Amino acid sequence: MAQAVALPRNEAGIQAVVGLLKSTFGDRLQTGQAIREQHGHTTTWIENQSPDAVVFPHSTEEVSEIVKICAENKVPVIAFGTGTSLEGHVNAPAGGISVDLTQMNKVLKVNASDLDCVVQPGVTREDLNTFLRDQGLFFPIDPGANASLGGMAATRASGTNAVRYGTMKDNILSLEAVMPDGQIIRTGHRAKKSSAGYDLTRLLIGAEGTLGIITEITLRLQGIPEAITSARCSFPTVDAACQAVMMTIQYGVPVARIELLDEMSVKAANAYSNLTLPETPLLLLEFHGSESGAVEQAETFGQIAEEFGVTDFAATSTTEERNKLWQARHDMYWACLQLRPGARGISTDVCVPISHLAECVTATQNRASELGLMAPMVGHVGDGNFHTLLLIDMDNPDEVTNAEGFVGWLNDLAISMEGTCTGEHGIGQGKRPYLLKELGPAVAYMGAIKRALDPDNIMNPGKILPSSNY
Repeated sequence: MAQAVALPRNEAGIQAVVGLLKSTFGDRLQTGQAIREQHGHTTTWIENQSPDAVVFPHSTEEVSEIVKICAENKVPVIAFGTGTSLEGHVNAPAGGISVDLTQMNKVLKVNASDLDCVVQPGVTREDLNTFLRDQGLFFPIDPGANASLGGMAATRASGTNAVRYGTMKDNILSLEAVMPDGQIIRTGHRAKKSSAGYDLTRLLIGAEGTLGIITEITLRLQGIPEAITSARCSFPTVDAACQAVMMTIQYGVPVARIELLDEMSVKAANAYSNLTLPETPLLLLEFHGSESGAVEQAETFGQIAEEFGVTDFAATSTTEERNKLWQARHDMYWACLQLRPGARGISTDVCVPISHLAECVTATQNRASELGLMAPMVGHVGDGNFHTLLLIDMDNPDEVTNAEGFVGWLNDLAISMEGTCTGEHGIGQGKRPYLLKELGPAVAYMGAIKRALDPDNIMNPGKILPSSNY
């Protein structure tokens, strides 16, 4: 298990804050070991660093009260959504208070005519889309896990639909947030654009709770397409599949989703989801539009795929068949774990310009093979983003060392190709060493912002920035 760096603890302050919050929130302040460990857990190999207490607010005003108490005593505050982050985002390296926002889970307003809505941070993406369904609307960002929208905003999440609909930063109009001094701010309103002042909305999106706690989100919505067509196609090599993706994007085919599964991932999907797909590299696609438009897009892609040796192509507009394929895609983490029972699954992601996609993916496969690592790969390849899931025997020191070296090598490779060490997982604790490599002197300016807004470093300390920049 990767060691997480511990930060100095304010023992007296923590003890005072826990007492004050207990008197205010009663049973909504929990200090049991199991719940504290749950709120330090992330799906990662970084060791668990539990908070000292977990509190469950019901309103923005209660979040503000919690932060004010913590700020007065200089005690860390860590926002918690559903705990699906992958880089140690919710660990508490200096202890402190985990603010669990799951009970702030109301859809506050839907403005159907303006294609927007206002939600609390604990609303999950699946719950929102269920709520919107009878109004002919949906929220398109789909990271796979049923994450909370507050967590998705804080980590600048993305997902399978990003190639058409963008990421969280493209789909948020404004935020309400509690800042490090407990002040409640609103970063904008419902206008589709604004030139009014600094863009605090996008400053907080992706800040991973290090600058404030998001308590309300105004989201862009989309109309449910008239028609949706899905397609799947197999290729002889990963390189051929990636070349087909590059050509599709360069031709301007408006795909809504285009996902890559390598041979190992297809094998896992067949076993876990009871499918019979050819066990060669696979692309899953989805096209949104009119009845004729969606079919035409699928046919155009089929013609492109033929140029790269496609061996199996099938398109469908049947909802049941589409859902079965996409559910298998979303279950890939659990499916891949079955490839090596007892192994720890370590997921990492990078993103490169689409012109470097084939080269980067192929090099990644070769490197994993050279190191003797089992590393199934999937990706939202329409925007150059892909993931590897390292299946590691954590009791084998050599294997753990090779895995750590592989992750570092992959981050460096993506950066060398003018890409990023993380397309959507975020920095958290796990990728802090690579931020400076990627952005250089810009990181010092991020540190200046952090120090100006949070001089006592109480907001999710130990995340994103190297310690020298606090």
